[in-house]
Amino acid sequence: MRLCLAALAASLALLTGCKSAPGYPGNPPQRPDQVMSFTELYGQNCAACHGAEGKNGPAFDLSNPKYQALVSDATLRKTISNGMAGSQMSAFAQSAGGMLTDKQIEEIVYGMRKRWYAGNVLAGLNPPPYAQAKPGDAQRGAQAYKERCGICHRPTPQEITGSSYLALVADQALRTMIIAGRPDIGQPDWRHDSPGGKLTTPLTAQDVDDIVTYLDSLRRPAVPAGPMADSGSGR
Repeated sequence: MRLCLAALAASLALLTGCKSAPGYPGNPPQRPDQVMSFTELYGQNCAACHGAEGKNGPAFDLSNPKYQALVSDATLRKTISNGMAGSQMSAFAQSAGGMLTDKQIEEIVYGMRKRWYAGNVLAGLNPPPYAQAKPGDAQRGAQAYKERCGICHRPTPQEITGSSYLALVADQALRTMIIAGRPDIGQPDWRHDSPGGKLTTPLTAQDVDDIVTYLDSLRRPAVPAGPMADSGSGR
């Protein structure tokens, strides 16, 4: 009997040792399309641009409660799935050439809402609408930008009116930042908190339309006046 027990114990030890041996496959790794943890999905696909906690990244801060109140679930799904034209935001849905399933995108949207949606913080504030319905006036926008934005965005090598910056940011992203602000970097929302902490006159929907239209116009360099020189004429 003792010999049988000893043999059984030895067999179990051998089996256990095999599982810990180098090269033993162990539990198969989880397939990328089976990951359903918001923490993993956000960390692998969003954090590099939008920040580990939805803020302090090079792109818009997703944890901004005003942004979460301004944007709809459908818009979040659409942007994550198809990307944003004119920006560095690429498409993540498999149907658009990305790596994420529809269920994974739903999990990201649900996770953002659960963590960062703080109720309708815009109730009673009458913010400009999220999307721009019609073109604004670039000339009015230039004046509004000078009066309302120039106090902080003074000319520097990284000025937001520069072509290098505007080439990376879509009109919708500009509009979103103007309306919702970026509290992670101290940028006020459309109500324009003054440096002293007092509210100035809020930007109207028309002001936002005009400023975005003005910034968009800076992406297209002006055509030189007069006839173009004919480089092939030999003169």
